[in-house]
Amino acid sequence: MEQWSKDFFEMLDTVALMVDEFFHEVAESVETVAEEVQTTMSSDIEQFLHEIFEPIAEFYLELEDVVNEVDQPFDYTYIVEPTLDKNPACIGCQNYHGLVYNGNLLVCGMHPYGWDESNCPDWEESKINSSNSKDFF
Repeated sequence: MEQWSKDFFEMLDTVALMVDEFFHEVAESVETVAEEVQTTMSSDIEQFLHEIFEPIAEFYLELEDVVNEVDQPFDYTYIVEPTLDKNPACIGCQNYHGLVYNGNLLVCGMHPYGWDESNCPDWEESKINSSNSKDFF
C-alpha cells in the first residue's frame, strides 16, 4: 500500500507541475496578446485623437490670430488740428476731437467724419480758446 500512495503523490506532483506549466504558458500568451492589442489600440487611439483634436487645434490657432488682430491697441500717435483746408467748421470748437485711430481721423462725436459746410450746427466755442474762431468764416 505504500507503493500506491507513493505513486499517487508522484502523480499529483506531475499534475501540479503540468497545471503550473499550463498557467505559465497561458500567462505568457495573455501578455503577448495584451502587448499586441495595446500596440494596435495605441496607434488607433493616437490616430483617433489626431483626427479629433487636429481640427480643434487648427481652429484655436486661427481664432488666436483673429483675436490678436482685433486686440491691437488703438494707434493714436498724433493729433490732427482743423485747418482752413481740412475741417474748417471745427476750428475753435470744443467738441473737436482730432485723434487718429488706426489711420482713421475721429473729428468729433456728433460728426465723426467732420462737417462739410462752413457752419456746423453743433459748434461750441472752446473754453481753452476764448477768441471766436467762427469770425474767420
